[in-house]
Amino acid sequence: MNLRTFLSAALLLPMSTVAVAQYKGPNAVRSVTAADSASKAADNTPVVLEGTLVRHIGNDIYEFRDDSGTVRVEIDPEDFPLGTPIEATTKVRLIGEVEKDWGAVEIDVEQVEVLN
Repeated sequence: MNLRTFLSAALLLPMSTVAVAQYKGPNAVRSVTAADSASKAADNTPVVLEGTLVRHIGNDIYEFRDDSGTVRVEIDPEDFPLGTPIEATTKVRLIGEVEKDWGAVEIDVEQVEVLN
């Protein structure tokens, strides 16, 4: 391999990984979209829920409610949107995954979006 081919490949490789990381289209993994289904889903199942955070239970744990029911969610402070207060009536979208430990089910939230 000559030097020009090597340098071209070295420059293009990082660009191809960036394109894949920014893909936003459909994928083979289906997300759970209802609280009652999330509480019954397998560990590490992706979740996208829309509803309200009805109460703060303690530490990073909240109770989330949608039309299907309620489920406990764990939200780290840095995962809330900056400068946007969230009340019990604020509609939110939670993106995360099911976390099952010792029989307890929680949603480990990675991102909170305010919808209204």
